Amino acid sequence: METTVTRSTPARFTTLAALAATAALAGCAALPGGGWTTLVDGTQGLDNFTRVAEANWTATDGAIQATQGGKDPAYLVSRNSYGDYQLRVEFWTSDDANSGVFLRCNNRTVIDDKTCYEANIFDQRPDPTYGTGAIVRLAKVPDPMPKAGSRWNTYLITVQGPRLVLELNGVKTADVQSNELLAPGPIALQWGRGVVKFRKVEIRPL
Repeated sequence: METTVTRSTPARFTTLAALAATAALAGCAALPGGGWTTLVDGTQGLDNFTRVAEANWTATDGAIQATQGGKDPAYLVSRNSYGDYQLRVEFWTSDDANSGVFLRCNNRTVIDDKTCYEANIFDQRPDPTYGTGAIVRLAKVPDPMPKAGSRWNTYLITVQGPRLVLELNGVKTADVQSNELLAPGPIALQWGRGVVKFRKVEIRPL
């Protein structure tokens, strides 16, 4: 029969191991990145945004939504600015809706696809090249263009340095690098026409 010999660990080694573990944890805490911050959760979150232009944004039926507005598109613009991050957005739009998620905007009061990156939500865009699933002016949509109307969808958007990656319902629809707008800026949620609902918006730094 084999004999097992057990040796006790000297106290000084136990102390050193504990110190090493503490240092490792401290190092992990210092790494970039972090957990998800929720900006919209059901009907909660309107106070995390300011409004640009006119739309009837309300907290109704488990989401932040708008159904009508003025002649120009309207936006909810985040109070905070963000640099490199992942953004997760759950949205519902009617078939005729025009909406989008705007990223790294460089002007809080002028929101469009020239002052921001735009992850588009527009199933009936007259030119479908930059319709739903595209980053307007930068990354064309796949053919055939995916449709988002009349159901809940999820955008996962990665903005890191000059690279933007867009996934719609788990399928990558855009992956592009651009040097146009590298500075941190707010995000914005758009109502352009139709019914637009957002029930979850979460962001985490990279």
